[in-house]
Amino acid sequence: MPIEVEARFRADDALPLEALAATPRLGPGTLGPARTVDETDRYLDTEDGRLATALWACRLRSREGLTRISLKGPPRAGATPAWLHRRPEVEGPATDEIAPASWPASEALELLQTLSGGRALVERLRVRQRRTERPVALDEGPPIGTLTLDNVRLAAGDIDLGELFVVELEVDPASALDDVELADLAGALATVPGLVAEPCTKLERAMHRLRGRE
Repeated sequence: MPIEVEARFRADDALPLEALAATPRLGPGTLGPARTVDETDRYLDTEDGRLATALWACRLRSREGLTRISLKGPPRAGATPAWLHRRPEVEGPATDEIAPASWPASEALELLQTLSGGRALVERLRVRQRRTERPVALDEGPPIGTLTLDNVRLAAGDIDLGELFVVELEVDPASALDDVELADLAGALATVPGLVAEPCTKLERAMHRLRGRE
């Protein structure tokens, strides 16, 4: 199963994101042109929380007229820097309807049916974000990943859970980026005023805020 690898940081406001949208470099890396898109993510689970119990997250993402399903598993065990996120991820095509039986066949759909036991899914959380993306390259080589700058709004049903400002360096699984090079790039992010390492996912942040309202 593919492994998602990324460095994640957060900020209290949009200023660090604006700075990263304009700078030409990130430590040893060169940043390409910025592109901004709007995304809506819906996090799904069964009524009895089968996916959460299994430590998996199910995300239905709508972007530029397309919808995809992503299943993200528990992080790999072992001590890691707070910014490092490494976990299994599998994706596939879907539709806007929360009706897995109508989605095209895929490895992601098969895993979802296994995790859910075939039970109906409901929306637990919604994440709306304006995402600015910049390709990252080392020296004169091809891109090794994407720097994403996310202005996020969280909601659970009618409950507004506030904003998040998140920076992620998503490693291209086809690249030859090694752990030392990733640490150098993450170290450069750590020097950006206003950024701190983010050990939590957006889903985890939203759930923390939701529990704080109960």
